[in-house]
Amino acid sequence: MVKGANVGLATLSESTDSVTVILGWNSPGGDGDADVSVLLLTAEGKVRDNADFFYYNNPTAEDGSVQLLDGASTDVGTEDRIQLDLTAVPADVERLVVAASRPNRAPFGQLDDLRLELADLGGERLLGFSITDAGAESAFVFGEIYRRNQEWKFRAVGQGYDTGLAGLATDFGIDIEDDENTDGDTANGEGGEAAADTTREATGPAGPAVDAPAEPAVSAPAPPAAPERTPEPQAPAAGTAPEEAPAAAPAPKRLRTAKKKVTLPRAAKPSLAENDGWRTARLFPATSLKSDLEREVRATSVLLSVMAQVPEFGRRLTAKFGAPAGRTETFTEVSLPHGDSPKRPDGVIRVERAGRLWTALVESKTNGNPLKSEQVQDYMDIAARRGYEAVITLSNDVALEGSPLVQVKIDGRRKHKVLLGHLSWAEVAYQAQMLIRHEGVGNPAHAWLLQELLHYLQHDNSGCHGFQNMGPAWVPVRKAVDEETLVVGDGRAVQVVESWERLIRQVCFQLGGELGVKVLPVPRGRRGEDPTVLRAALADRLCSDGRLDAEIRIEGAVGTLAITADLRVGKLRTSTEVPAPEQGYPLSWVKRLVRQLGEAPADLHVETLTDGDAAGPRGTLEKLRPEPGDLLPKDSSRITGFRLSLSKSTGSTRGNAESGFIRSVDAAVERFHSGVLAHLDQRPGRRA
Repeated sequence: MVKGANVGLATLSESTDSVTVILGWNSPGGDGDADVSVLLLTAEGKVRDNADFFYYNNPTAEDGSVQLLDGASTDVGTEDRIQLDLTAVPADVERLVVAASRPNRAPFGQLDDLRLELADLGGERLLGFSITDAGAESAFVFGEIYRRNQEWKFRAVGQGYDTGLAGLATDFGIDIEDDENTDGDTANGEGGEAAADTTREATGPAGPAVDAPAEPAVSAPAPPAAPERTPEPQAPAAGTAPEEAPAAAPAPKRLRTAKKKVTLPRAAKPSLAENDGWRTARLFPATSLKSDLEREVRATSVLLSVMAQVPEFGRRLTAKFGAPAGRTETFTEVSLPHGDSPKRPDGVIRVERAGRLWTALVESKTNGNPLKSEQVQDYMDIAARRGYEAVITLSNDVALEGSPLVQVKIDGRRKHKVLLGHLSWAEVAYQAQMLIRHEGVGNPAHAWLLQELLHYLQHDNSGCHGFQNMGPAWVPVRKAVDEETLVVGDGRAVQVVESWERLIRQVCFQLGGELGVKVLPVPRGRRGEDPTVLRAALADRLCSDGRLDAEIRIEGAVGTLAITADLRVGKLRTSTEVPAPEQGYPLSWVKRLVRQLGEAPADLHVETLTDGDAAGPRGTLEKLRPEPGDLLPKDSSRITGFRLSLSKSTGSTRGNAESGFIRSVDAAVERFHSGVLAHLDQRPGRRA
């Protein structure tokens, strides 16, 4: 679509009661990101109140009409998704504005390939709109979904603001306490009392006005007239008692744009056990499980039961597959007719919202067992025949774009479309961690249920440990690299690259769950590139230099975390680059850097980066602590930054080399983040 164009959703698909809005962008440096938001507007073009503003501090509507889903890294960029249930939108809401803003008012011009896509309930992409003129704007209205003659339509907007999230929200009637660059407490997404008596005026958009569409747009109203002056109170007549002055209405609280601080769970109370050998009673015991079948049945039943009893958790897992936010019921071992013999999927999820029923079949595997294509194919056929919306697979594996875990055939003659989606057990644990450890669950019983679920998933005997196997090609490829016999074009190298990518995505789940922030892989390619072609190129590089590398972006970190596995020498290297401050003196910079790294490992390697071709000074932190000035270039070259890195062995080749390598990567990332990144100032330009 082009800027200003509009289209009726009913003309694009038969199932548009629930739609998914996908906002995407690429970052050339891998460190750019943006935050999505949605505003519900009345016919006057304003929100009814602050509760109609959905953003990172208020991600879900109570009525289920809006759900901001977790961001995801694809092979060609970053995508954030918004689930909209149009049947649940209040009758007095006429427009849903879809926007995005950048932290600290960074310009959108630093990002590439800004785009919006709309998908229906079955996951089919219905339309796309790209913004190609982004510059200094720090917030953008990408598009809007609006009512017209009892029909929902979409309009491509592409209007930018140079005033960030606060300016955009204020323009639509939100009362904002503009603290995007402050560290104030943001519990419950609201600030304290208004800081001033007057509302901050909205700053106009930085970009040009949107071209008028063919169909008249719902225009924003003129600014309201100034209120009439209240007459001054008259003195009471003699002999009459003065009337009590009405109590002044409390000033409305302003929303705060600063993100909620991550809060750690409360420290556990001292145990009442007589000795350390006593085990706490668990709701979901895992010690008695003896076979893979028992683990599979137990894990599926435990997960589905908690999803039904903890609504916010169930919605987290099903919203990405198009489920509405409604009453959820779950079932296990359901018998469904199929040909000569009935089939029994591991589970069924049913969600009812305003008379609409959404159903998904569940097929799960544990303990590293692979999904079977024939089973999933049967469930896809059953779902299509019975009008179910989705088939969800669960396993320790991690899904990749362009590399499906199972191959199924879709009958194009059927009108009803079934979405095939996948959840990793690591992602399930991540969502539970985010709720109970960082975002909070209002009901104490729900929090306890989630804690019991998380304990079960992390138990050694549950079989739900996430990605644990680098695949059958791993050992032969590693041996071929060691013997220098791996040649470009070897198909086994592609399998290793895919396993490496799955491992990195799982590392992001684990680290994000522990920190309570967004952790995503940095995309390697650009939009439009075939993921299989990109992986083939990475496999050729593996064959040539024997290395696997990746980068992950941790929200709030000073830089990206790079991971390199050199299979030739059996070493793992984790590193980051810290930009030099814009002000101050180089000697002050290096002293401050060394001071920040006071708790970092002594073997941390520090290298000075300069704008010349020559390598800068370098050394271990142990040697630099007494003499930070050794990091200054001798030739007075301009310092552009510093590279910090740690190296460790990839683990012993004895025993299970696959699991040993995975554990080594997990440990290396955790050590580098906790020992290095966590201690660095997130604002490198700030003076000590």
